[in-house]
Amino acid sequence: MKQSRRDFLKTGSAALVGGSALLQSNMLHAQTLKLPLAIQLYSVRELLPTDFAGTLKKVGGLGYREVEAAGYYNHSAAEVKQAMRDAGLHLVSAHYPASALHTQLDEIIAFNKEVGVQYIICASPQRKNPTPGKPGMFTMDDWHWNAEQLNQFGEKVSAAGLKFGYHNHYTEFHKTDGLVPYDELMRLTNPAKVAMEMDCGWVTIGGGDPVALLKKYPTRIVMLHVKDFKRSSEPWSATNRPKIAELGQGFIDYRPILAAAAKTGHIKHCFVEQEGFDMPPMESLKVDADYMRKLGLF
Repeated sequence: MKQSRRDFLKTGSAALVGGSALLQSNMLHAQTLKLPLAIQLYSVRELLPTDFAGTLKKVGGLGYREVEAAGYYNHSAAEVKQAMRDAGLHLVSAHYPASALHTQLDEIIAFNKEVGVQYIICASPQRKNPTPGKPGMFTMDDWHWNAEQLNQFGEKVSAAGLKFGYHNHYTEFHKTDGLVPYDELMRLTNPAKVAMEMDCGWVTIGGGDPVALLKKYPTRIVMLHVKDFKRSSEPWSATNRPKIAELGQGFIDYRPILAAAAKTGHIKHCFVEQEGFDMPPMESLKVDADYMRKLGLF
């Protein structure tokens, strides 16, 4: 982590010396986002089950103002709303895997309407014909089927007065049959019913370029996830999984990404997501919050 941090600082110093005008431009664009500091609550998934209200208050105490849910831990809609109010948090979005959307969509819509959520997000795709215990690789047929399912989910969610979107991981950027699955999802989903929440960290791990995607799909991408990873000298694989770092402690520079996001004029929410910790969780989330503030985003 220390080496990655030194690399980050060296890069920042070089930019200040050799490209101060570009850096100032990036900072200016980042400032124009003017978005509340936001967090995906998957970051505190190990704390919420035992202290839901208390954990939310700690998150709010760090300056986060918007949250995206990844489970309500058997709390009623009234309990969720009260806990959010007490913590000074605005719940704007909720994540569900495709498997849950296939089997519980009506219940999911009803509950999230009651708690005041604006977006329901498909957090992960599903294979067309999964084999229990054998995850396997996604085929292009799987991705085309997922696009159809996303359109159906989006149609039903939209009819209920909410918005629907899709959150990527890294497999969407692995070429399959000569095609990039993410581009196929963009091509085959209805822009009026399926928005995109781009996870910039997983795009990068998958070999994609968040800046290029924001330029290519300026109106489709309406929300961002920001996370960082430690640099690896070996290619990432099933046996060399990327290691999570706090924002600014890994190798992803979010200045150009947020500058490109600001230029689109369509980014509504930008969620910090910390999937793992090398320090106490709230200390880690403070590092993330401080990093985002230093970029002038809020």
